[in-house]
Amino acid sequence: MKNLKRIHTRFYRYSVAFFFLLVWPILYFLARKRDRYKYIDRFRKLIIFLSTTISGIFFRFKYETPIDWTRTYIICSNHTSNLDVSAMSMAVKNKLCFMGKEELLDNLVLGYFFRTIDITVNRESKMSAFRAFKQAADRLIQGTSVVIFPEGKIPDDYPPRLNEFKNGPFKLAIELKVPIIPVTSLNTWQILWDTGTEYGSKPGICNIFVHRPIETAHLTLDDADKLRDEVYGIIKQKFEQA
Repeated sequence: MKNLKRIHTRFYRYSVAFFFLLVWPILYFLARKRDRYKYIDRFRKLIIFLSTTISGIFFRFKYETPIDWTRTYIICSNHTSNLDVSAMSMAVKNKLCFMGKEELLDNLVLGYFFRTIDITVNRESKMSAFRAFKQAADRLIQGTSVVIFPEGKIPDDYPPRLNEFKNGPFKLAIELKVPIIPVTSLNTWQILWDTGTEYGSKPGICNIFVHRPIETAHLTLDDADKLRDEVYGIIKQKFEQA
């Protein structure tokens, strides 16, 4: 069974690479000018849809309340699988970008997106973190939603548990008066934990719960810890229920 799961992981990875290379000429053209960047995320969604579908991986989204996608949000989700990036990309219906570790620049597919529409951060550098959140603020002001995994990485625990959240996303949300959408990735780790290297992966349905947006217009920076703990509690309760 473990060998079959590892074969499935390879098949999924090769599918992502195949569809990425298939549309590479278009992506290369779009990357030549910044005013074309707005189209790049559409091709990311296409690559995700094709590669997951052919691998037998599907996403089921449940929304606590209808989301007004004409607004800009910071989306905060727990992080247990590489599939969480795919899930967030499919769940968010407006223009978005991700904030992620700079090591992803070395990845064939993710590296392209982090060199163009996404934001990288060196987790060991305060200056890098400052620049990354400055970029995120600029994107939000321009009307681009930002997806941030506030745990900072996929934790090492298996089965996974929710690790503590970093403060950055919540301070940023309060400073810009941008609402936060908590998202709970319920079982992506059961389909593919982390990168799939250790336990492989399998076809299945990833269940994603999109919570009610939390408004921040009435908050001050003194409320950042309280907001962080509120979002943590919402995600933790839903994740443990699953």
